[in-house]
Amino acid sequence: MNWIILIIAGLFEVAFATCLGKAKETAGMEMYYWYIGFFASLTISMLLLIKATETLPMGTAYAVWTGIGAVGTVLMGIFVFKEPATFWRLFFLVTLVSSIVGLKAVSH
Repeated sequence: MNWIILIIAGLFEVAFATCLGKAKETAGMEMYYWYIGFFASLTISMLLLIKATETLPMGTAYAVWTGIGAVGTVLMGIFVFKEPATFWRLFFLVTLVSSIVGLKAVSH
């Protein structure tokens, strides 16, 4: 169950990074709404990470949480913010996913 909580925490990390990016693109009240989303997502992500580390090894949990956030944020950058999807970006994204899967496989 804590692996599921950790994955959800990682998805909220993607959400807070995306909110931060959207806040930079907007102005006025819309910008403040994105910042509210940022702080809410950040809080939820941290609380879920704390919960997940009650039973999962801290190093593994943090690496997986960060990896999910990094992969998700790069994908959001490509699909939402129109950042380039170069061969090398995608290559290293695949190696990052492989590392996350490897950490999960060797953690008990």
